[in-house]
Amino acid sequence: MNRIHKTERGFASIAAIFLLVVMAALGGFMLTFSNTQQLTSAQDLKGSQAYWAARAGLEWGMGNVIRQASKTAACPTLPPTDPPTDHTTLTGFDGDFTVAVTCKMQEYTESYPAPIGIKVIKIFSLTSVANNDPATAGNVGFIERSVSASIEK
Repeated sequence: MNRIHKTERGFASIAAIFLLVVMAALGGFMLTFSNTQQLTSAQDLKGSQAYWAARAGLEWGMGNVIRQASKTAACPTLPPTDPPTDHTTLTGFDGDFTVAVTCKMQEYTESYPAPIGIKVIKIFSLTSVANNDPATAGNVGFIERSVSASIEK
């Protein structure tokens, strides 16, 4: 008959508790990694939407500049806002993005030999910034993308 000595009793329960703690820790780590992967995937999708919203704002600004006559070309604007800003804000993009389009125009006068003479060149610098909520900058869910272009007219 096999007898268990008093000193050997309880060893299996200590091993079982150790394995239970290790398995619970691994499960917690796996849950954390899964949540991080899902959050990263969602941010990637939102980042792509923000890029395309910013690109749409830039295309809107460029289209407004290009279709104007060279002599009277000016930066595109929407109706005035209250309070006034230095940019045009476009809303209603997929993903609730707000797009701010900034335009700066510089004029240069160049002198050419006859028959061209003096020519005024306008350079438009456009920047479009799309974000999902400017008040939450620094938070995990904040997404912002910016694109720029220059046009000579």
